[in-house]
Formats: sequence, structure tokens, C-alpha cells
Amino acid sequence: MNKKTIWITGASTGIGKAVAIKFANKGWNVAISARRENLLKEISDNNENIMSFPLDVTNQSNCNEVFKKIKDRFENIDICFFSTGTWNPKKEKDIDVEQIEDVFNVNFFGTLNCIKAVEEHFKNKKMGTISIVSSIAGYRGLPNSTGYGPSKSALNNLAESLYFDFKRSNVRICLVSPGFIKTPMTDKNDFKMPFLKTTEYAAEKIYDGLINKNDFEIHFPKSLTLILKILSFIPSKMYFSLVGKMTKYQKKD
Repeated sequence: MNKKTIWITGASTGIGKAVAIKFANKGWNVAISARRENLLKEISDNNENIMSFPLDVTNQSNCNEVFKKIKDRFENIDICFFSTGTWNPKKEKDIDVEQIEDVFNVNFFGTLNCIKAVEEHFKNKKMGTISIVSSIAGYRGLPNSTGYGPSKSALNNLAESLYFDFKRSNVRICLVSPGFIKTPMTDKNDFKMPFLKTTEYAAEKIYDGLINKNDFEIHFPKSLTLILKILSFIPSKMYFSLVGKMTKYQKKD
């Protein structure tokens, strides 16, 4: 029986790396992509089931070229796990238009470029899964998040829109909404992160959600995400008051 194959972007560190190792340990062929070729090589050198395919997701033609290489190598791709993301909290406290454009180019358009690259493959074979990694930051507006949160909110909306389009071809669209996971990106945060979990924890939840369940959204840890989901439904006035108190936000005179 041929091994199944997963393509993972944003795989050089963090959740993407942990998911790559998890699937490789389960016997899958794993194609990993990111910009930092040296980190990808280090991962692939340590696992015979993982192969490196360096990629700049902001370059559409590069996405097409890399996916063709992966198809040529493995023939069939069963799951795509698009987890590329960037975050610079120091530049999120004010409106930095250039920074926001950079965040959207990576988080939103980078993911969109990858989805476009695999669209024909999945729609033609009429099966498989495309997984989009968002964040709890995409549920509703948060303080000091002028680029990251909006980019993730856009991904949430995109995933829901694509769900209908790909369902016609029997292709699953899956949204992944992690809480606070200890990664090089969250290490930049200057506040205490509630319910902080490891990347191994995240990989376990993601593997279970992709392989053993068929839900549209994989969100974790539930102790945090369920609270935020409730907050996403309450009236704006109440939401602003609660979040303001929780984040010690004070109105300036």
C-alpha cells in the first residue's frame, strides 16, 4: 500500500514543524516548505519520511513550481496544511500600513497563493483535505493587533467561502484555530499567555482532527477557545468592556 502524503508550509519551526514530525512518525510522506532552507534541511535530515521543498509563499509562481515538484516526487497529495504566518507585536500597537501589508502578504495572500496552486489537483481528483491555519485572534478584534488579527479573520472568512466551493468536488476545507502555543512567534509576546500549550500538544490535536474527525474547525485548547467563541456572539458594548478589563486597556482622555 502506498504511503499517504501531506504538504506542510510554515514547517521550519513551531506548529508546522511539530505537525510534520507527527505525520512522519505515523508513516506518512511529508513535504515541508518554508523560506529558511537550512532549518528545513535539518528537519528532513533527521527523518527519512520528510523531504524539503523551500518556498516563498508570497510568490505565486514559486508556489506553483514547488507544488509541481512535490507532485512529481509523490504523485498524489492527500492533505495540504498551510500554516505560514508572521507576527511582530512591536509594530502592531500603532497603524503601520507597510507592516500590515507585509502581514497580509504572508498570512493571507501567502496562504491563498498555496491554495490556488493546489486547487486544480484537488478538484480533479475529487478528494482530499486543504487545511488553513488561522488563530483565535481571528475570532474578534483585540487590542494591539492591527495586522495579525485582521489577517486571521480574513482567513476565517476565506475558509468558510472555500468550504462551499470545494465541497462540490468532495474536497474537505478545514480551519485550524490554535490558542496560545509556545513557538518562536509567540515568544515575542510581552504578556502572560493563558492556557499556553506546547507544539507537540498542538500537533496531537491537529492530527486527531484531520485524521479521525471530519469537523470544519479544529480549535484548541477548548478551555480557552470555547470562552472566546462565546465572546464572539455577545453585543459589542459588552465585548469591549470585558476585553478592556481583561487586557487592562484604559481609554485615553
